[in-house]
Amino acid sequence: MVEIISKRDGPRREDVQVKRLVEQNRATITRLADQISSGAYSARKAPRETPKAQGLIFHHITVGAPAAEADPHVRISLNGRVIVVDQTSGRQFHHIGEIRSRNGADVFVLATRANGFFSPLDDVIAKALSELDGMAIAGDGGEEQLAATIGARLGFA
Repeated sequence: MVEIISKRDGPRREDVQVKRLVEQNRATITRLADQISSGAYSARKAPRETPKAQGLIFHHITVGAPAAEADPHVRISLNGRVIVVDQTSGRQFHHIGEIRSRNGADVFVLATRANGFFSPLDDVIAKALSELDGMAIAGDGGEEQLAATIGARLGFA
């Protein structure tokens, strides 16, 4: 015997019967589910009370108040980045360049597009520091001297 299955509208007869059986026995199913889960099934379905703001601590995260006056300072980090930061807040103003090793000597490289930096310096700062680009750094106190020279040229010292 061959059974022909054709596409028709609406749900299948078996699906309707199972759905009706589940709906007729909903109370028994709920009771058994509560018995197995120790009441967690009904507790999960019960509407929850919305949390109230009473007694809670709210933290409003905003940008801190700006310092009355910025105190710029040239800093050379451990990884060789030369930056200008605010002494009081620690906020970075400019990335001046890097100290790189070339042919066994440490040299200062100004942050320009020609030196491969994606975010180059402003023209005013780059012009003031252009003579320092490629300058060799001495071993003893060379980084501090470079920071002092950059600070003096930019008017921070």
